[in-house]
Amino acid sequence: MRSTGDALRSPAKHGDMTSPDAGIAASLTRISGELTAVVDSLATGEAADDVLEVLGGADRVFVLGAGRSGLALQMTAMRLMHLGLAVHVVGETTAPAIRTGDVLLTASGSGTTTGIVRAVETATEVGARVVAITTAPDSPLGRAADALVVVPAATKLDRSGTASTQYAGGLFEQAVVLVGDAIFDALWQRSGLSADDLWPRHANLE
Repeated sequence: MRSTGDALRSPAKHGDMTSPDAGIAASLTRISGELTAVVDSLATGEAADDVLEVLGGADRVFVLGAGRSGLALQMTAMRLMHLGLAVHVVGETTAPAIRTGDVLLTASGSGTTTGIVRAVETATEVGARVVAITTAPDSPLGRAADALVVVPAATKLDRSGTASTQYAGGLFEQAVVLVGDAIFDALWQRSGLSADDLWPRHANLE
């Protein structure tokens, strides 16, 4: 039986064929190419600036994602807090009830993640608005969203290698980070605030 160390030292395999480009440099080049294609598609497609209007008019922003998408969205939550928005990460012990005037910001590649769809239904029932990032605009999440960013990437269940050569939705999760940073940056540019204005909101208890 091979050890974990042996597996890490061995060339990566896809199916029964060993990849000829199994180094980190080759992987970085391939991944950056996929990300560039996603960014180009988003930048030349329909601008999702309605996302900015919804978030900019929110009393409070609630952020929810599952797995790696959730971790990516927590980065966006931090930046929105730096901008001065009242932000809560769903599931944290201090997160209050969502209500009318609030916005739920969420991401799901498939748009069918059970917990997220259920949370969107709850948010809608109480009069909150929904901003969603997904690959599937016709999914339950996509149809329920008030503002939508559609990412041309594979979901974690797509192992065909057609939309992305990366494993289990990696491209989508990376795109969520970039989209989140773009949302923050656009809101920041509109705010007229300087970096010095934002800096005092950075954590000083770490």
